[in-house]
Amino acid sequence: MKLFLKIWRQSNGDSQGSFQNYEIEDITPDMSFLEMMDVLNEKLIIEEIDPIAFDHDCREGICGSCSMFINGRAHGPDTGITTCQLHMRKFKDGDSIVIEPFRANSFPVIKDLVVDRTSFDRIQHSGGYISINTSGNTQDANTIPIRKEDADNAFDAATCIGCGACVATCKNASAMLFVSAKVSQFSYLPQGQVEAKERVLNMVKQMDEEGFGNCTNTGACEVECPKGISITNIARMNNEYLKAKL
Repeated sequence: MKLFLKIWRQSNGDSQGSFQNYEIEDITPDMSFLEMMDVLNEKLIIEEIDPIAFDHDCREGICGSCSMFINGRAHGPDTGITTCQLHMRKFKDGDSIVIEPFRANSFPVIKDLVVDRTSFDRIQHSGGYISINTSGNTQDANTIPIRKEDADNAFDAATCIGCGACVATCKNASAMLFVSAKVSQFSYLPQGQVEAKERVLNMVKQMDEEGFGNCTNTGACEVECPKGISITNIARMNNEYLKAKL
């Protein structure tokens, strides 16, 4: 396959970025998108051109690092996958592909396709954990009866990998899907009830301080989420937040 790539290049967060055009050949349909980027970078290094910076780690759809906006969609033209799980069979010989970083004020560009998503970490640090002090022999979690529906919903919410696709695809750059998933994974479980009020108040407060937009229920976040996190978690978080405020 021969492809025509239009890639965003930006040397650092303070510089003015722009799209640069590249051509690449001998790409096979079985390559992953990141493998195609590796081939391109090897070509650029041989040509003594600065390789394109992009984030990646596990390349198994687990870490959420490989966040790219590809042809106008977060993680590219497929559903339920991250960029590293996207394969070149989704494209045709001679296709033009536009590749850019996630666009959000709360995700500033570090270099090229790499953005700073530590705002998610700060939201998580503000309350997305359980820190109950215990004394004596604590009850084993497996012995606490939990409704199967609640357990399933908690596990579904916990599959969020914090990739930021929900923010990138939202017209308001809202982080409500991410935050609601982190709230819900504990609010369904008895272990999370002790700190429930503080958790939702602190995490929503931190989300607002980070500059994320508000949710207007367009549902784009759920569509583009690689883990299929449901927007019903947003309704649940709003309910938890209202109860905590009252």
